Amino acid sequence: MKYFLYKASTFFATIMFISIIIFFIFQVIPGNPAQIILGIDADEQQVIQLEEKLGLNNPPMERYIDWIKGIFQGDLGDSLKYQTPVIEILQDRIPVTLSLAILSILLTVIIGIPLGILIARTDGKWYSVILSTLTQLGIAIPSFWFGFILILLFAVLLKWFPTFGYVPWSEDFVGAFKSFFLPSLAIAVTNIAVVIRYLRNTILDQSKMDYVRTARVKGLSERSIVYGHVLRNALIPVLTIMGMIIADTIGGSIIIENVFALPGLGNLLIQSITSRDFPLIQSLVMYIAILVVVINFIVDLLYRVVDPRIRLKG
Repeated sequence: MKYFLYKASTFFATIMFISIIIFFIFQVIPGNPAQIILGIDADEQQVIQLEEKLGLNNPPMERYIDWIKGIFQGDLGDSLKYQTPVIEILQDRIPVTLSLAILSILLTVIIGIPLGILIARTDGKWYSVILSTLTQLGIAIPSFWFGFILILLFAVLLKWFPTFGYVPWSEDFVGAFKSFFLPSLAIAVTNIAVVIRYLRNTILDQSKMDYVRTARVKGLSERSIVYGHVLRNALIPVLTIMGMIIADTIGGSIIIENVFALPGLGNLLIQSITSRDFPLIQSLVMYIAILVVVINFIVDLLYRVVDPRIRLKG
């Protein structure tokens, strides 16, 4: 219980610290939101009246407190560009980014973990060497470049997938899967390579430990040793990088969504930066930051499931 309370207090402290940084950074960025809304032809009196209406004349700390209250109440203000509540815009975009992230993470786990185990168990064989070399290439290739390659190969030449666009899951499940598969794979390639290398190295290191030699002396098969003992310990460092991988997946979606013209949070963030829509940018950055912190919080709690020693320390 102490472990959970400690992590929870750290979680909330981190969120508050991030919110302060995000809010005050946007206060020093040049540009008057009232002027942006009214346009360059508005006179000074109109700008002053709108500033008072939006509360821009209030002290920064008062505006920060109002913003934090709004976040907890689901009120993120109104978008300057779309003239609609930010929360309504996010509700339309979040499912797209979450679908992209979840599918990418599933591909990473489904492909990365089995290949990592295979390469570790067949270390030194020719196909293991080839797979290890491919992981080096996977780490080096930028996701957006790989996305263009996937579009050229599977969308333009083979015509198996659409080149761009988005189909909602509720309208057509197969169509939605096709619209998300290539961008998800583009993000997942680097993450798959990272998982393979970490898991391979960790399994090989664990295989040299005394408990493995003891298990072999007892007559346990290599399969039961790997899956019953080695893999459990090897997953601890992999779990650590999975937190970073999930955060990287969310960050990578910003570029990939624009490559594949997906109407998600990444695409929205680029548009809002272009139009200097500060309330929307601020909310998007805060949302992404909270998502990353939540993921790392969950990973910390999962350590207690994977490694009993952490439970004893907590």
